[in-house]
Amino acid sequence: LKAVILIGGPQKGTRFRPLSFEVPKPLFPVAGVPMVQHHIEACAKVPGMKEILLMGFYQPNEALSRFLVSAQQEFKVPIRYLQEYAALGTGGGIYHFRDQILSGGAEAFFVLNADVCSEFPLQEMLEFRQQHGDVHSFVILGTTANRTQALNYGCIVANADTQEVQHYVEKPSTFVSEIINCGIYLFTPAIFQHIGEVFQRNQQELALEESSNGWQRAEVIRLEQDVFTALAGSGKLYVYKTDGFWSQIKSAGSAIYASRLYLNQYSKSHPERLAQNKPGGPVIRGNVYIHPTASIDSTAVLGPNVSIGEGVTVGAGVRVRESIVLHGASLHDHTCVLNTIVGWDSTIGRWARVEGTPSDPNPNDPYAKINSETLFRDGRLTPSITILGCSVTIPAEVVILNSIVLPHKELSRSYKNQIIL
Repeated sequence: LKAVILIGGPQKGTRFRPLSFEVPKPLFPVAGVPMVQHHIEACAKVPGMKEILLMGFYQPNEALSRFLVSAQQEFKVPIRYLQEYAALGTGGGIYHFRDQILSGGAEAFFVLNADVCSEFPLQEMLEFRQQHGDVHSFVILGTTANRTQALNYGCIVANADTQEVQHYVEKPSTFVSEIINCGIYLFTPAIFQHIGEVFQRNQQELALEESSNGWQRAEVIRLEQDVFTALAGSGKLYVYKTDGFWSQIKSAGSAIYASRLYLNQYSKSHPERLAQNKPGGPVIRGNVYIHPTASIDSTAVLGPNVSIGEGVTVGAGVRVRESIVLHGASLHDHTCVLNTIVGWDSTIGRWARVEGTPSDPNPNDPYAKINSETLFRDGRLTPSITILGCSVTIPAEVVILNSIVLPHKELSRSYKNQIIL
């Protein structure tokens, strides 16, 4: 078995700015560890996992290399990064590197998108494939969404008895199905034959249209639109429906929600990562992750759903809720931080209040997903969580509400509903 994690590249993740300026989005810490580490950990747990490949078109930099080395040591699985020469789409990348994926005689491999958070029921997908379909069938992980939100995802129509996918539509304009694609797949080497057919077809079409638009590439292949749509109804594609948690991480606001889902899971999977109330320690409410190097005053109140990074200082009487505080940040005495991501090495002065509006799914709808909304609606900034870029300084006694502050800014007054460039 192998696993491929698609991490995309620098021109994506724009909704994740200004946080993606400092660190590639897959390395952004969610619930205290880099986003993609949750994927690697889930893959490493599957018996027979021989290699994990990260695939994208980020330039290999020091942060990425360091992360891969430490993950390899921690999970005892070879992990490599394969860099695409251009954005090849979800199918083009794995087709381009098919020899690397199949080397060593891989019988099957998982493909996971890096910008989802999930329980990753990979073992269950393997067992499901053995029970349904034949050894050459492919499995998509699906989950249930509500009728209106399903339109934002790939929709799957499946046979109720066999779970065979009969119809697949990516982001339909009208309601097709409540079962949506989670961006986690189990393939066998036979998938390359189907991707190859799309590649051949693209090349023929391009040869015919040579004159019209030369910028298109035959290698750009999208698994969802180009491959699944064609495979649906052929008896080769199945859907495994999960009841576990799942969410996309598109915007920075969805990172806080993903952090809550993972922190919640830690009570079962990593209880050692959750902070406990101790005499002489801060007050902990709900699930909180605190990096061992952080220094926190005993009168601070943290939680629920808070993640405190490396080397963070939290002063006396500070209140933090539903927030991610990244490494090196400093919260001076009596600050209040709610629904906010505090960037690396940022400073919040005494008695300041930094607050955002949560973009959580509807709690009364069990199938609601998070809305990855655009930043603006009707020319106005949509109220969402507040984001401070890296090295932002906020003076004492000001209020910052529903705003996005770009890196290296020193603010002098209060702001509300603004992007501070």
